[in-house]
Amino acid sequence: MAAVDASNKYAAALRRQKPGVGFVLILSGIISILMLTGSIYMLQVYDRVLSSGSVVTLTGLFVIVVILYLFFGVFDLLRQRILSRIGTRLECDLGRSGFLGQFQAKQGANNNATDPLRHLSGISQFLSGPTAGNLFDLPFVPVFLTVLFIVHPLLGFIVVGGAVVAGVSAWVASVIAGRWQAQRNQGAARQAEFTTEAVRNSEAVIAMGMENNLAAHWQKMQLASLKTHQKAAQGSEILASFSKTFRFLLQSSILTVGAVLVLREEISPGMIIASSVLSGRVLAPIDQAIGQWRAIAQTLYSHRALLEFFENTTVRNGTIELPKPSGRLTVKSLTKFAAGASASRQELLLQSVSFSLEPGDGLGVIGKSAAGKSILARLLVGAWQPDRGEVCLDGAGFDKWPAGAVGRHIGYLPQTVTLLPGTIAQNIARFDSDTTDADIVVAAQLANVHDLILRLPNGYATEVGGASGSPLSGGQIQRIALARAVIFKPALIVLDEPNAHLDGAGDTALEDTIKQLRAAGSTVVVMAHRPSAIAAVNKILVLDQGRMSKFGEKEKILGSAPRPQTPRLRQQLSNHVKQG
Repeated sequence: MAAVDASNKYAAALRRQKPGVGFVLILSGIISILMLTGSIYMLQVYDRVLSSGSVVTLTGLFVIVVILYLFFGVFDLLRQRILSRIGTRLECDLGRSGFLGQFQAKQGANNNATDPLRHLSGISQFLSGPTAGNLFDLPFVPVFLTVLFIVHPLLGFIVVGGAVVAGVSAWVASVIAGRWQAQRNQGAARQAEFTTEAVRNSEAVIAMGMENNLAAHWQKMQLASLKTHQKAAQGSEILASFSKTFRFLLQSSILTVGAVLVLREEISPGMIIASSVLSGRVLAPIDQAIGQWRAIAQTLYSHRALLEFFENTTVRNGTIELPKPSGRLTVKSLTKFAAGASASRQELLLQSVSFSLEPGDGLGVIGKSAAGKSILARLLVGAWQPDRGEVCLDGAGFDKWPAGAVGRHIGYLPQTVTLLPGTIAQNIARFDSDTTDADIVVAAQLANVHDLILRLPNGYATEVGGASGSPLSGGQIQRIALARAVIFKPALIVLDEPNAHLDGAGDTALEDTIKQLRAAGSTVVVMAHRPSAIAAVNKILVLDQGRMSKFGEKEKILGSAPRPQTPRLRQQLSNHVKQG
């Protein structure tokens, strides 16, 4: 495995758990010694009590055993609680970073990024279970072996041989499980993603009668996943059964050899039972590890996935809080390749787009479908990272701001609008708990959606988004999302097809909103198909197959501009779109 960078948050979080892990190891050593209680007690009962017939000795020995087992129980409970706390602390330390890291992965257009929260939860659950504690018993297996060698070397060698066989079984199980584990996890992730998206698009699915087709496709994915699961499980199941059977056979072998040694008067009768128990203690941790190998393999997979995920999640260093930008936008040679593409020209999504806007400017971006308008929008707001070039707000690239700080000064209305599960007020406020009610109402009024919200039964407290759906139409959702974009009157506002679901009255309201934003000093960029969307802008940028073909004042690009509702401007815009 490659060396882990010092900035890897997961590796750093693991290092912070070293004191706790060290204490668990100390407790495991004490627990291993206390596990000898039963063997020593049997030895004393057979060799001392039965031969002497002393009830007082038996009572004294039993009192000592009770006390030792009480200590054993307390230490075992303490060990399990510490391991559980370690898992919980890992989730607490990395949960926020993992959640934010998923956005960074999407920002880089990496849709195959792992799910860090699921892996963190899996590791935490593993540490909270009994398997983790059993693994800490493995380093102390030599303690029991040493005692067996003291009893008689032959017994020790027999158990060593058994331990080797069990260890080889564990290694073979790891190879078999590891071969299929990655495929199993990938298949399960694809199946879960398909299910989520199918349910999310349930209206279209039901309307077009796609339920049975989707169910058939899902079942194929399920069968493939179950097949891989069975392949991953069958080897471990066979070896787990073999290990358990072998352990029972080994204990009987110890009894047999011990009986022979007693007949030769090389050991005492009590040592036969003690040796049998000790052999079981030696093999039990190995046997348990084999039986739980699927859980162990899954945890190892999650560990590697988290290392890789946080290795690819960069941390911005050396950034300071910059003053609120005025809205001066500078775009320099902005270039974006298709996901996984090389630098070949055919795979370019956007090529060398450069322009600048001053505070209060309004830019309309027009072009044919797939000309690159939405891609440019994502790059302008930092939702995607460019492969070349830079977007600067008041001369500072987005990487010069602390993570997430520049977003407060940017408003974005994507082409596909969804509201997050919560109230309308929370969505408009961008889920910022410090946002005042006055700010929310001002943003709603600016987006001309305030009266619409008040007509809803619960007003701003209306729940939207989530699996339960939304009581709002597409146009209403778009106008609420516009209010979310314009709250705080950001320095830069990018609207991608903002009137896609609006009627004539909505178009007029949108035009008024853009004018107010520009008058307040905001720089507004509008990606448009319909002429009404660019009525309130003063500059036009024409995209053609990802390249900027024209940029300048609207009057120069489109000619003298009458009202956007007139056939003349519609025809002018249509011609420019067709010509690119």
